[in-house]
Amino acid sequence: MSMKEVQHIINKNKEAAATPDGIVVIGKNYSVVVFNEAASRITGFTQRDVLNKDASILFQNCPEGLSHLESSFNDKTSFTNLSLDLTTKKSICKSVVASFTPIVDDEKVLSVVFVFRDIFEMIKMSETLEKRTVELIEQKNKLDAIFNSNIEGTFTINGDWEITSFNASAQRITGYSMEEAIGQKCWSIFASGKCQNGCHMELTMSKGKGTIGNELEIVRKDGKRIPIRVNSATLLDNNKKNMGAVETFLDISEIKNLENHLSEKYNFSNIIGSNMNLCQALSLLESVSQSDSTVVVTGESGTGKELMARAIHLNSNRKLKPFVTINCSAFVESLIESELFGHEAGSFTGAIKSKPGRFEIAEDGTLFLDEIGDLSLAVQTKLLRVIESREFERVGSNKQLTLKARIIAATNKDLLSEIAAGRFREDLYYRINVVNIHMPPLRDRMDDLPKLTTHFIEKFNALFKKKIKQFSSNAFEILKEYNWPGNIRELENVVEHSFVLCPGEIIQVEHLPTRIRESKSDGQTISQKPEMKSFDDAEKEILIKILRNNSGSRIKTAKELGINTSTLWRKMKKYDLV
Repeated sequence: MSMKEVQHIINKNKEAAATPDGIVVIGKNYSVVVFNEAASRITGFTQRDVLNKDASILFQNCPEGLSHLESSFNDKTSFTNLSLDLTTKKSICKSVVASFTPIVDDEKVLSVVFVFRDIFEMIKMSETLEKRTVELIEQKNKLDAIFNSNIEGTFTINGDWEITSFNASAQRITGYSMEEAIGQKCWSIFASGKCQNGCHMELTMSKGKGTIGNELEIVRKDGKRIPIRVNSATLLDNNKKNMGAVETFLDISEIKNLENHLSEKYNFSNIIGSNMNLCQALSLLESVSQSDSTVVVTGESGTGKELMARAIHLNSNRKLKPFVTINCSAFVESLIESELFGHEAGSFTGAIKSKPGRFEIAEDGTLFLDEIGDLSLAVQTKLLRVIESREFERVGSNKQLTLKARIIAATNKDLLSEIAAGRFREDLYYRINVVNIHMPPLRDRMDDLPKLTTHFIEKFNALFKKKIKQFSSNAFEILKEYNWPGNIRELENVVEHSFVLCPGEIIQVEHLPTRIRESKSDGQTISQKPEMKSFDDAEKEILIKILRNNSGSRIKTAKELGINTSTLWRKMKKYDLV
């Protein structure tokens, strides 16, 4: 390495104001000839203090470093990743990680480049980042390991916003290769909603201000949205003029996932109640959480089916992975396939970019298919094939992708009645219904009403900054006699409504919603939904119906049901139909 090349490296480090490395060039007479800003920051010495002075000033109380320096001069030896001490201006020994590189010309050592980094400064930077996740660290000890395992992506831009460098971690996080990124405008690669709209880099470029710890979302090359935490700083030339900016960014997907799933809203303990029917469901939850079996959660709207699904996820070995939900009734048939499977650009009108589906986004986590009973038969057929083969394709693509996520489905419909009516595939039902957890309606667990109302009173006291104690005896009697067609969700809304109107500490009858009061005054309650049939009763009814249609022929009946005759025979014996 020539002296010219060394000077080039030093100049580059001077330009990067954000560099943590101190750089000192020591001449053959042991005098200091170069002393950069980071070296001044770490040691406390100014350039005036050390330039053209003997380098031993840096090792007065710490002779180990001086010994390595002498070896570099005398033996042309290079040293890297040394842990040693430096003497600061205040005569304090400071621990650093350092390297010594001799500069040789015609077999003679002209000088030695001494590069060092303050260990405690780096620890302090790390601690500052970790403070932002202290609450999660207290709840999950593994979070620190997850955070520290992430490697920062780094890129630089010039004055025209063109990317000039793009490291390996940046490629991994964004999905773009270095060749694809270099020369592109940064917003075309990151595609964040803040790009060209007051982003942190605009502040850095226009005002020369560095930023630390900003959080935003970027769009990967494959269309997946990724949350990142970013730091930025300006790049200066030798004349201290702005020549661009540098950004480091960290993928915080796992941290965000933990924040979502460890929040109090989805805590297992918030499934309130001790009713026998609810306890049966909870006992199933504990067992099924330890397996990867497909689960169907049934129950009326508002009974807490999604809460149950999230509790299963949080108590499983997939708890650190994504929990992705899709409401199957919220999309028209033409769009539900794209939402589930994803699509390629140009696969249909409006498909401008490629987009991953929920199957991909769920990765190794859990995919929650809410209101699965509302899927069309065509989509049911495709879903069955995916569950059986664990493979799928994006719309408009022939590339096979693997389904890694666990499936949990939920419905407020009686799927066996839907099968009998021809609206739900029987083979899909038997494929997803490995374990069935039924969430009882509120009217069947009225013994839990006091606990539930107490829970919501505590919740809304904190939210509204009130001190409401309870419902009056007359108001609570109305709640007990009401039929609760909207179940727990409706109860929560009723308590919130009462909080808005109640000025004191006791909720009175007049603070209840009108429909609740009228249900009492009219001596009527909203009609109760018919109780769902048990699985055995519904299956027996279907067997009888199909056997009659086939004049008792077991061969024809088994063929119509899609099962073999021996399975049909066992079911007939089970229900005394032989």
